[in-house]
Amino acid sequence: MATKELDVLVIGGGVTGAGVALDAATRGLTTGIVEMRDWASGTSQWSSKLIHGGLRYLYQLNFALVSEALRERGILLTTTAPHLVSAQPFLWPLKQRVIERGYSAVGVGMYDALSIIGNRGATVPMQKHYSHKGALDLVPSLDPETLIGGIRFYDARVDDARLVMTLVRTAQGFGAHAASRSQVTSIVTDASGRATGAIVRDLETGRAITVRAKHVIGATGVWTEETESLGGAEGGLQVLASKGIHIVVPKERIKGRTGVFLRTEKSVLFIIPWQRYWVIGTTDTKWTEQVDSPVATSEDIDYVLEQANAVLSDKLTREDIIGTYAGLRPLLQPVDKGDGESTKVSREHTVTNPQPGLTVIAGGKLTSYRIMAEDAVDHALGKARAKAKPSITATTPLVGAPGLEATRRQLPRLSAQYDLSRERAEHLVSRYGSELPDVLATIDADPTLATPLEHAPDYLRAEVAYGVTHEGALHLEDMLLHRVRLDFELPDRGKAAAPEVAEVMGALLGWDDARREREVQSWVDQADAILAAQQTDNDAAASATRTAVPQLVPVVEIDPAH
Repeated sequence: MATKELDVLVIGGGVTGAGVALDAATRGLTTGIVEMRDWASGTSQWSSKLIHGGLRYLYQLNFALVSEALRERGILLTTTAPHLVSAQPFLWPLKQRVIERGYSAVGVGMYDALSIIGNRGATVPMQKHYSHKGALDLVPSLDPETLIGGIRFYDARVDDARLVMTLVRTAQGFGAHAASRSQVTSIVTDASGRATGAIVRDLETGRAITVRAKHVIGATGVWTEETESLGGAEGGLQVLASKGIHIVVPKERIKGRTGVFLRTEKSVLFIIPWQRYWVIGTTDTKWTEQVDSPVATSEDIDYVLEQANAVLSDKLTREDIIGTYAGLRPLLQPVDKGDGESTKVSREHTVTNPQPGLTVIAGGKLTSYRIMAEDAVDHALGKARAKAKPSITATTPLVGAPGLEATRRQLPRLSAQYDLSRERAEHLVSRYGSELPDVLATIDADPTLATPLEHAPDYLRAEVAYGVTHEGALHLEDMLLHRVRLDFELPDRGKAAAPEVAEVMGALLGWDDARREREVQSWVDQADAILAAQQTDNDAAASATRTAVPQLVPVVEIDPAH
């Protein structure tokens, strides 16, 4: 990135920044993207892992927001990421026979209609009504005393961190330069105050370089105001950090052939099925602590358990929980500061220029990343250039999507060749799509990679190797948080599996024994801190417990006044 002036430099490697990099690169712009940690290390790794229109926003009469999101859901399902995004049914349990079923049916019906109109056809099945018996047949774990029936509707689910990595890799395929563990420490300006690039520090080596760019785009979520300050800009966007937490319970703990959608007094709650577990959440509370490492508190966990148990017959307890995670939504700060209740703040995004040459985007949600990216690049280029170089990401498949159906048809042959069960083959293709043969080819070079991880047998050693060679993992935490995601899938947060994962990674990255031990110990300390934090009863205590463990690769502390 230091060799010549870029057209666009993107700051922030979450889903929005990755989407901006892909949008810019596919317009033929020379593009660079930097992220101070690993890809998806902020909000994008801790979502509900849903691609959805936002049914609750429909009841707030925000038709434009819902329609836009449903259109984006259809694009992901059918064109850009059908390997990563899959249709997911949900049952809405009903408690009242006439009034609730009536307004719920109208709402879900409008949800389906907006999807059909926006996508010019159905991309998921339409709503279906169930009697008391039918609802219990669909989700036997529901409490029969709390419902009179239900409505099934569809949304979609995604591995959020994998989506981000895939966006970055797709952008690289179109010529973008991408560097993780690279922190922007200041934005370079010319004599007129226009942003002309940035000073970027390689946190792995400490080396700082100057990257020149015609346009700088900041997509840093809850760090938006810090990004704006790097160039001395005043004003710009302000965001409110809203914490959302989820709990994870074993698949056998809840019996059901569909997810469950609940409206609560404060927001909504999803009970979402994945292959081996259920993800349950979320909360929506104001967060005023550090934004680097949000964590769930005991109070948060109790709230989610209470809401889920309100409709479950066999009540969940803390002993059932195998994982928790917490993330921060970057919500646009309202003009009237008021009491800061985050559930009243808009999820819509905004793009602005806090100074010439610097474009900043904030707000929005995971589902709408593509349209957010398009808006950001359009804004940076200006109307005339944006019209001359329009976005084409709506029709650009992500890595792993081209040839997906052909790869699925090869699964019997690949399964026999590499001794894969049907379940494992389907699991692999849902993660890698048409790149699955490349993942399995690593086994040809090193047969030991065909072995499942001893303490996490749902993953092959080959997936760890591929996470290094193709997906850019530099540290053990990169692997366990974003690629082989043991952090929330196992009660010990992956501590037992860490040495073996470090062994595979170390062989490829040239780690000596001391480096492997340092990586493992850092992960163990981090896992223990999170487990301890979730025993505390308030955000301040949880934050202090979590941040007592230093980062393996510290970021540079910047004084905004400097």
